[in-house]
Amino acid sequence: MTVSNDTYPSRVEHDAQILPRTDPVVYGTSGPLTPTQLAEYDANGYCFLESFLSEEEVTVLRLELESLRTAERVRQSEISITEPASGAIRSIFAVQTVSDAFASLAADQRILGMVRQILGSDVYIHQSRLNLKPGFVGKEFYWHSDFETWHAEDGMPAMRAVSCSVALTDNHEFNGPLMLMPGSHRHFVQCAGRTPEDHFLTSLKKQEYGVPSCEQLEWLTAQCGIAVPKGPAGSIILFDCNVMHGSNSNITPYPRSNAFFVYNSIENTLEEPFSANGQRPWYLASRAPEVITPKDFRSTCGNLMRTPQYA
Repeated sequence: MTVSNDTYPSRVEHDAQILPRTDPVVYGTSGPLTPTQLAEYDANGYCFLESFLSEEEVTVLRLELESLRTAERVRQSEISITEPASGAIRSIFAVQTVSDAFASLAADQRILGMVRQILGSDVYIHQSRLNLKPGFVGKEFYWHSDFETWHAEDGMPAMRAVSCSVALTDNHEFNGPLMLMPGSHRHFVQCAGRTPEDHFLTSLKKQEYGVPSCEQLEWLTAQCGIAVPKGPAGSIILFDCNVMHGSNSNITPYPRSNAFFVYNSIENTLEEPFSANGQRPWYLASRAPEVITPKDFRSTCGNLMRTPQYA
């Protein structure tokens, strides 16, 4: 369906346009981000924090990732998405529902403080996932704005969500790191074509609807350029829901994996999809929002490191 009073119409039949953003980028003021960092986020649409997590924390998360990747119950679950050709696991969604470690990370008070500062409210997890891009076979994620999909297919009303990408492996310029267009979050890129029925069944492997045209990407690149934040495992990127981003395939021996949490304002809960005929499954878009209570992930790591599975 298409809503007549839609502020950000997309999946249009006519020529897709680039519209100005009408929502704020930063909603709050005080918090752990410095005024400089907050201004950087407002201007560029993202903030890169190198070596945010300790080596011990990264070790726990890598072991947990490997445990989930090899667990048959996870592979056979609907939350697991595999590569179309190799069959390797591409993404594991709703990771906080199957892992205490990643649930604790999602609620970490350090991350939560920054997110609530940006959004100016309490938050809940709209979506979470582990993205695995193994050496040689990890495929690309094409250029896209997350908000376009979350708005069109999930009914997210406004651009009041923050994504947090936690690097679980070193991010080099050559192993398919996240690429962003600084300042692109100020533009809403309409996409052409009607959303197919059960689009998520194919889009999670390779997205063909809800992606910008080459002409739109050429214009955005000329206006904004492309940035590639690189750093060691444990670095994080906080980025606006509407920033244009993507990543290349990984043809190197070096894997690139990250944990990805989407924090939505509790004042921005989902409505009916704006440009789709049905709701996506629970593991892609939460319709039972629960305000996150802050936790100390460092304490959780210490407990996990003392258990036999991490010996």
